[in-house]
Order: sequence, then structure tokens, then C-alpha cells
Amino acid sequence: MPFISDEKDKITKRMLENNYTMPVEFLLVGFTDYLPLRVALFLVFLIVYTLTVVGNVGLIILVNINSSLQTPMYYFLSNLSFLDISYSTAITPKMLENFLASKKSISLSGCALQMFSFGCFADAECLILAAMAYDRYAAICNPLLYSALVSRRVCVFCVVLAYFSGGVTSMVHVCLTFRLPFCGSNVVNHFFCDIPPLLALSCTDTYINELLLFALCGFIQTSTFVVIFISYFCILLTVLSIKSSGGRSKTFSTCASHLIAITLFYGTLLFMYLRPTTSYSPDTDKVVAVFYTVVFPMFNPIIYSFRNKDVKYALRKLLDRNWTFK
Repeated sequence: MPFISDEKDKITKRMLENNYTMPVEFLLVGFTDYLPLRVALFLVFLIVYTLTVVGNVGLIILVNINSSLQTPMYYFLSNLSFLDISYSTAITPKMLENFLASKKSISLSGCALQMFSFGCFADAECLILAAMAYDRYAAICNPLLYSALVSRRVCVFCVVLAYFSGGVTSMVHVCLTFRLPFCGSNVVNHFFCDIPPLLALSCTDTYINELLLFALCGFIQTSTFVVIFISYFCILLTVLSIKSSGGRSKTFSTCASHLIAITLFYGTLLFMYLRPTTSYSPDTDKVVAVFYTVVFPMFNPIIYSFRNKDVKYALRKLLDRNWTFK
């Protein structure tokens, strides 16, 4: 009897696959249907997104117009800010629109573009964070070789590799996801087009998709985290050898803030994408996703830059110049 039942299920599934039509749009469930709460969330996330754009655009402009910030560290930081703006913009405007819309929908092409943009920029950010950690390692542990270890060519290569790797892996996920038959509902239990909730809508076996998601995301996230961990471990050993307590505590403070931000960012990504789809919890996943798509991009300029004396001095100098001009 179980064998017959399994065969019937397979036949039914095959018929659905053969007769499916690709949906023209997806409906995003979002967070809640309670209008007052949706309005409140709209205002909160609008403020967060505004601060994200202003902070990161301000940092990019400051780095590009100030000659004292034309260094590898700030070159990587300006790219990090661009990535933060980019993948936050891929998600947040549509999310804000759906908070106030009666029908929370996204077109098929819009869904694919959103998935590609987010995946590309998020993967690229992992590689940029690794490059930043390597830059700090070279500056603190090998200052005499710094100009050779982190030359202009090395910096450009790291950034190009980050965008290229992010684009290729994201394109693989998008192509494989949108080749799947979505035979049943077109309701996505999320606030954006992420890979796991879309795989859950498919009526066919998604083993290959899950395997590639685990392999590609796992490789990028794990390898870059290892580079970051080794870099900061070497920095820690070097800092411990510093005799000056003032210099030691200052370096510890900087490294600690970076490590906290990196741990939170990587922790949420690893939690979301390196586990089987059977363990997904839509409500928990949406809360976790808010942090790495909306909240973290707002804090990165503060954590990595505006606590830095060089950035504060450059900003003060720019403001003084503008005030004098007026």
C-alpha cells in the first residue's frame, strides 16, 4: 500500500510539472496585515533606509574628495558603502511600497532582478570584508611590506573579484530557481524574493538548488570568514606584543567593533542559507533577514568609518571649509 501511494504521488507531481504555467507575479506576505502596524513599520524602515543612504553616500563622497583618505583601507570602505546602499536598495523600497499597498505583489522579472541584485551584492560584501581584514593585517602585522602587500593592483583585483564572484553565483541561483515549475501558490511567505521561500513553492525536487545554495554560499561565506578570522587572530597576537597600554587598548577597541559587526553579519547569513529547507521558519527568517538587509547597512558607516579619527578629521575639515566659504 505505501508503494502504491508513493507511485500515485509521483504521478500527480509529474502531471502538475507538465501542466504548470509560470506565474506572472508573486504575492509577498510581508510582516503583518494590521494596517496601523504596517504604517508604523513603514515609518521606522523609511528612517533606517534614509540614514543608510545618507551615511553611505556621505562616506563615498568624503573618501573621493579628500586626498588624505586615498588609501587602500578607504578604497575598500567606499566599495563596502556602495554595496550596502545597493543591496539595501534592492530590498527596502519595494518593502516600503508594500507596507502601504493593498496588494503586496512583485512581477516575475522584478522578483528575479531583486533576487539577483541582493545575492550579487551580499556575496560581494563578504569578499570585500575579507579584503578589509587582510588590509588591516598587512598594516598592523607587516607595516614595512604594506605597500607591496596591498598595492593598487591588489586592491583593484580584490574588488573586481568580489563583484565578479557575486554576479556569477547569483546568476546561477536565479537561473536555476526560475527554471523550476511553480505549480501551486504564488504567495511568497517573505518580504522579498529570497531563494528559500521560492524553493518552497516549487512542486518538483529542489535538491540540486539546495545543494548549490549550500555549496556556493558555503564556500564564499566560510572561506572569507576564515580569512577574516586568521587576519584578526594575527592582529591580536601583534597587539598583545605592544608595550604601550594606550596603543593596545585603541587597537583592541577598533578590532572589537569590526569583529562584532562581522560576526553578526556572517551569523545571520550562515543561519539563513546553510541549513536544509525543512528547518526554515518563515516568521523567524523574516526577523533575521531584516537585520542583514536593512539594519546592518545603516550601522556599517558608523562602525567602520565615523569612529575613525581620519574620517572625523576629514569631515570636520570639509565642514569648516564650507562654513568659511559661506
